[in-house]
Amino acid sequence: MKAELLKRFFRAIASSDQEAINKLTYLVIEEERSKGHTLLADQLENITKKSQKEKSTDISKPVSSVPDTLQGLTELPTSKRFNLPLVTIIPRDNLRHHMVLPENIEKRFCRIEREYAARDRLAHHGLRYRQKILLYGPPGCGKTLGAERLAWNTGLPLLKVRFDAMVSSFLGETASNLRLVFEDASKNPCLLFLDECDSIAKSREDSQEVGEIKRVVNTFLQILDEYQPSSGLLVAATNLNKSLDTALWRRFDDLIAVPKPGEQELEFILKETLSAIEVGSINWSRIIEQMKDFSAAQAVRVAQDAAKRAILEREELVIHEHLEEAIAEIKVS
Repeated sequence: MKAELLKRFFRAIASSDQEAINKLTYLVIEEERSKGHTLLADQLENITKKSQKEKSTDISKPVSSVPDTLQGLTELPTSKRFNLPLVTIIPRDNLRHHMVLPENIEKRFCRIEREYAARDRLAHHGLRYRQKILLYGPPGCGKTLGAERLAWNTGLPLLKVRFDAMVSSFLGETASNLRLVFEDASKNPCLLFLDECDSIAKSREDSQEVGEIKRVVNTFLQILDEYQPSSGLLVAATNLNKSLDTALWRRFDDLIAVPKPGEQELEFILKETLSAIEVGSINWSRIIEQMKDFSAAQAVRVAQDAAKRAILEREELVIHEHLEEAIAEIKVS
């Protein structure tokens, strides 16, 4: 077991944080399984299940490995063959929700959040709030952040689908896992997040794809048609929108292209990220000019790298040269 994981495990035990203990237990089991220690992993998993079952019978000491809002998902959906969890619950405290977007894109995110808040009033008039959202665009522009922001602002727990556990080389198993995840999510209010959804939604016209992938796409399309979330949201994200099956697009209630930040957004991201440290005289227009075509993630990295340089050089002051050096490094890499 890695030293950092071991330390986290002992901290959780010392503080009697049952939720953290349960999550770290999963990590330990998965790490052992990834090392090829299948027998040990299965034994650890059986011990964990037996312990949780015994504790659940003691009413005075209820045990839950998930937030109160997901009591119906106390036992997360798992792959049938390897018994791996098919989704990961992202704790609310870990959700990032501050986004810098062009005004027109910000309005579209706000519209989704407003419709969700008014879903009962809309239903009274025979209208349905936007439930299925597809976010697409270049890497590092905030699609994952967008899903986290929607979860934060709607108060929904975020369940992230684990495609590493879902996708299987065995015939029909991927489609079975996919259906299991959607069936469980439909029973409880949550935001189901499918990051890199192109892995199960590639065009069926691609001659290089095998028949099994096409069957998975067919299943996915059928599930999307049938999926009725219980006061929740479905958010899918992809960098490869051109490779998606054309039939997928009409299955979503809203399609949002998350673009690279413009000049104003880049400057705001830099200044916001550097707000915790003193900043000297910066020629912002020159810096922004050098960051043409940078993603939001790259802009954050520039600011963070510049701040680290200032601290390591014991200046505690970010100067123009720090930013330029950080930009140059990213361009080289």
